[in-house]
Amino acid sequence: MRLRVEFTTEPFDLDEAPPHALVAREVIEGAELDAVDVGPFGNTAEGGADSVLTAVDALLRRALDAGATRVSLQVNVIGEGEG
Repeated sequence: MRLRVEFTTEPFDLDEAPPHALVAREVIEGAELDAVDVGPFGNTAEGGADSVLTAVDALLRRALDAGATRVSLQVNVIGEGEG
């Protein structure tokens, strides 16, 4: 099964990326995922279910530890040809 995760961390800071956003980016970019797209207002990544779920667990734990007060995420099952 393939999954797509979309997420944002808050609070936002338009002048400089806050520590929790940098940690979230580091987790996603370091995970065994493909089609990773990180940006200032939202991030997406795709991969196998185990890889995505492992990354989401690490993302939540590390972003909250780094000061995130809210993490919004959506996980979708995608077909093999999607993306």
